[in-house]
This record gives sequence, structure tokens and C-alpha cells, in this order.
Amino acid sequence: MTSALSPLYIGPLEGLTPPRVSAAPGPETLAARELLDPAYLDALLARFGARYGHGDRRAVASLWSKWHFSALAAHGLAANLLLERDLPLGLDELHLEQSAVGQTTGLALRHAGRPLAELDPYPRFATLLDGHLTPLVEALAAASGASPKVFWSNAGNYFEYFAGALADHPMASPDVSEPARALMESRSLPDGRRNPLYRPVRYVTPAEPDRPARVRRLCCIRYLIDELGYCGNCPLACRRAGKAAG
Repeated sequence: MTSALSPLYIGPLEGLTPPRVSAAPGPETLAARELLDPAYLDALLARFGARYGHGDRRAVASLWSKWHFSALAAHGLAANLLLERDLPLGLDELHLEQSAVGQTTGLALRHAGRPLAELDPYPRFATLLDGHLTPLVEALAAASGASPKVFWSNAGNYFEYFAGALADHPMASPDVSEPARALMESRSLPDGRRNPLYRPVRYVTPAEPDRPARVRRLCCIRYLIDELGYCGNCPLACRRAGKAAG
């Protein structure tokens, strides 16, 4: 890891393993563009799904994406919002570290990022959105049969979570999360496309008004694997609880 990224991994990021930064990522890493190869992605989901008894392929793909998007959001937003650096997260630049079952466990970067060319909400996150998430979401949807909205919801969930968590970072300015918040509040992107990260999470008032509950806009469908059930932020579970209370 280079000194440019070293200051990030304290406070809310203390438990994360920093990305490896090297011009030569190494043969043990995976070129992220391989995720767009249908044959590779099919084999990856089969390997990852073995831990869940090869259950519903849609849920398996969703679970895999949650690990992957969590890593992207954590490291990408930290560098972007705290250092104003654009990490090389595009599929053609990035390499991945994986577990034996194919879970993304870390990032291998060719460099420690470049100064952001623009600071407006959409351009500053374009590498993440257009260079990685958009093509990968399409590939995952095609490989699994799940709606692209499921994967975008997973990505948005972690984007919103880490944007909020970084407000507690020792390096954070008072408005550090504002660019990410502004992006999530926009229904459309500057070119007119629907914004797939629009309001991925809402906060509702439960029985304890001083502790609003964090609820995803869309379900991650992990419940399709019997032994897992709903996640802690599931909108389906929230609605069912509300009906039961009423």
C-alpha cells in the first residue's frame, strides 16, 4: 500500500484490509474484466453457490455481489470523499483478490488513484458507476436471471452505508458525505438516464422513535436460500412486521 492511501484505514475503516497497490498485480489475482466472461462467471457462481447447497441461482449471485460491492464501495468512497482521489476501479484496470470459493476479499490496484478531475456528484463517481457497476450488473443479471435492480440495490445499499460511515472518520470534513448524498437524491443522471442509485435506502420510525430503522428500497432476495431468511434491512420483513403490529 502506498502512503497516499495509508491515512484512510483508521476509525470506521480500521477493520478493513487496505488494497494492494502495485503496477504488477501478480498472477494470484484475477483481472476484474474476467467477470464479464459468461463462462467464467457461470463457473464462479457455481463455486460460490456450493456453500449454499447450490441453491437458487438468483440469490447466490445476489449474495456474491454483496461481498463484491461492499469492497468497491468501502475503498472507492473512502479515497473519493476523504482524499478526492479516483481509484482505478474500472473493470479494465482493477484486479481482485478472491477466497477459495470465489468471494471477493480484496482489491489489487495498479496505482493509488488520481486526483478527481471533477467534483460534481456524478462525474466524481463515474469510474465506479460506468466503468465497473453498469457492465457487471448486466453480466450478473444475464448469468443468474435476477433483475438488474437487485444488484443495483445491493450496490446502493453499500454506497449509502459507507457514505454515512465516513462522516465519523477522523479525516472527514463536516460535509464529507454530501457528494454521495446528492447523487443518491437525483432521480436521473446528467445524460438523462435513470439513476440506478436513487434513494437505495430509507429510514423509518419504529417503536423506538429515537432509533430510526434502516430499510433497503428493494429486497436482496437472499431469503430464496432457505437457511438464510431475510437480512436485517429487508423491506419485505419490515412490511410484514408492520402488518403484524397493525
